[in-house]
Formats: sequence, structure tokens, C-alpha cells
Amino acid sequence: MSAFMPPIRRKQAGRNHYYVDGNGTRMPGVTTILGNGLPKKALINWAANATADAAVNGWDELAELPVATRLDRLKKARYEDRDAAARRGTEVHGLAEQLVKGERVTVPEELRGHVEAYVKFLDDWDVEPVLVEFVVASYRYGYAGTCDLIADLTMLDGRVVRWLLDIKTTRSGVFGETALQLAAYRHADIHLAADGTDQPVPEVERTGVVHVRADGYSLVPVEAGEQQLTDFRYVQQVARFDDESRGLIGEELTPPDPDGDTARVIYERPSK
Repeated sequence: MSAFMPPIRRKQAGRNHYYVDGNGTRMPGVTTILGNGLPKKALINWAANATADAAVNGWDELAELPVATRLDRLKKARYEDRDAAARRGTEVHGLAEQLVKGERVTVPEELRGHVEAYVKFLDDWDVEPVLVEFVVASYRYGYAGTCDLIADLTMLDGRVVRWLLDIKTTRSGVFGETALQLAAYRHADIHLAADGTDQPVPEVERTGVVHVRADGYSLVPVEAGEQQLTDFRYVQQVARFDDESRGLIGEELTPPDPDGDTARVIYERPSK
């Protein structure tokens, strides 16, 4: 059982955020758990490709730099690519939150395609928001997170269906780990209401991703049931072990009599 206590609070730290419980103890975030507990095989290729792209595209400029500076520039190349993508994702999320609430927005030119794609999603599915950008927590299992959207969508047959949705802006599409993320949100104990009280997470019929791109959007169903919650909890344990494992290694031992007699090993040359 988790030792975390209500109420949960989300704290901002620059562009990042974290969660604390009623005792001021940090609660692990869902995306942090997945980042620390689940292998990211695709990131190995991405890091190599980002570095190679930086080398090829900046070949002439790099050639004029001292070797140490050149090496440092290439080491940092993948982080510059990652940070640019993260900033774009954060900006799109912020605009999406305003748009789904019916608010007017000022759109940077470089995000115009993303915003138009998201507006088309809202229009195509007659989206009626229920909860927007809200904090969830599981005191039972010890995690918290921020969910993008619960909304009612009108399906092709005219039926109105309640969805729990995450907005993604990744170039590579929707990864399988998203099922674990959505399962953690869907099966959380509570969500933090606007008045600061803990309220049950509304039940939803479906879960999925709105993949927003500069050239359009996709509504992608994702399975996020009890089995995916169980799988998330396995990943959570791996993340915990990764965080605590260094403490399992003790200090080097010294022999009880370091100045005692020392055996000598004599090596004999083999006879020819």
C-alpha cells in the first residue's frame, strides 16, 4: 500500500512540474515512472540519428571549430532537437487547452498548422469537454499525473461517447507505452477539482490519443484497461528499483589483518 496522503498538489518548477502529497512528500509522476522504468529502444536510434544529422548538416561549420568544441557540439545535438520538440509540445498543449474551452488564442506562425489541425478535430467530432488539463492521483499505488482531456465525442453513428484523451505532437506517432499512461490516468483514485477538492475520476467508455501535426490530426484509439494498469505497476516497480538500487551496494570491505603474512605466488616457467 502507498504511504501518500491527500491532498495532492501540482507544483511548477520553470517549464517543468512535480507533485506533492498532503505531507509535502513528492509523488512520482506517471511520465517520469514510464521514463525511468520502461526501456526506450527507439531512443537509441533517435539519438544516433540526431547526432549524425547534426554532423552532416553542420559539417562546414564544425570543421572550423577546435576539436574539443566540435565534440561538445555533437554531444549536445540530440538534446537541442529534443528540447525544441518539447517546447513545441508544451505550446500546442497550452493552445489546445484554451481552444477546447472556447477561448480566443494568439497563434505563433510556426504552430499555425498544429492549431488548425486541433480545431478541425474539435469540429469533426463535436467535442464537448468534461475535464481539461486536470491532475489525477492514486493514493493506493503512489503516483500522480496530468491528463489532457476527458470529453464527449459524437461518433459516426451519432452516438455520444465519453473519451479520456492525451494530446501527442511527436513526429513518430503514438508509442505503445501510451496505453500504460492512459491506464494510469483512467484508473487513478481521484482528480483534483477546480475548488481544490479530491473528486472521483469520471468513468469513460474509450481512451485514445489525438495526434496533432502541422499537416493534420489523427484520433487513435488506445486500449487502457485493467491489464494495462497492472503492466504500469510492474514498470513502476522497475522505476523504483532503478531509483533505489545504488543504495543496495555497500562499502568496500578491508581484511581483518591487512598487515599479516602475505602468501607469495611463484610462477614456474614451463620446460621446453
